[in-house]
Amino acid sequence: MYREILEATEAFNSFFCIGEGGYGRVYRAELESKKIVAVKRLHHLSETADRKAFLNEVNALTEIKHRNIVKLYGFCSTAQHSILVYEYLERGSLAKVFHIDEEAKKLDWKKRVNIIKGVAHALSYMHHDCSPPVVHRDITSNNILLDCDYEAHVSDFGTAKLLKKDSANWSALAGTYGYVAPEFAYTMKVTEKCDVYSFGVLIMEVFKGKHPRDLIPRLQSSAPGDIELEDLLDQRLQYPAQKILEIMTSIIRIARSCLHVDPQSRPTMHFISRSLSVATPFPDK
Repeated sequence: MYREILEATEAFNSFFCIGEGGYGRVYRAELESKKIVAVKRLHHLSETADRKAFLNEVNALTEIKHRNIVKLYGFCSTAQHSILVYEYLERGSLAKVFHIDEEAKKLDWKKRVNIIKGVAHALSYMHHDCSPPVVHRDITSNNILLDCDYEAHVSDFGTAKLLKKDSANWSALAGTYGYVAPEFAYTMKVTEKCDVYSFGVLIMEVFKGKHPRDLIPRLQSSAPGDIELEDLLDQRLQYPAQKILEIMTSIIRIARSCLHVDPQSRPTMHFISRSLSVATPFPDK
């Protein structure tokens, strides 16, 4: 498959590049079978951190299987290249959709609620159904990919950590500024509650259509009635109808609990996932 990917991308020509992150570039490749895949080519793995990121992603994704987690088809590491081959998701990242007004307008409130549900289900599975539990540590709109039906898929497990029962689970800082839990200012201990905080930020970003930034301290400190609901919503969409508005209001309450400064006061992803299933009577897709 490696030679086939080299041919399909013309030796990783920038024309086929569809994204770039801290650890490498992602390319679109059409194989001889006409199947389209996404190929992540990692930067040269001479540095220990890059090698660790590659192994992290392989270890995490070979063990976990969930409809809302990107599928890893295979991987290869040679002297020249280290690559990961994934399913190709047509609409790209959630962040990319939000940056294009026409695309963002297609993402109506119901679709946005289902994206939140999909990510919640994936994180609940990772935290509570995997052994050992998997903490993603970089839940952002750049790492949520959308398929043709706007179904969410969690991607990029380069900073993921498997939580070992008899280990302290200390780690160097990982994640993206604006999504990292505040406890990392005084502790490097990794727990599932790091992802819960990032998920709270993501909820508000999905409703706002951009990173909530200055709204986060207000959501952490204000009484619920002190913030106008309109300030939390994407102005490119019509104001939601009453039924969906009630659902969104209950989800915003969940987001506020996720953003609690004290990690022990945040809910678990299992609780959140179940709460969202009850609160949103329409199906996931």
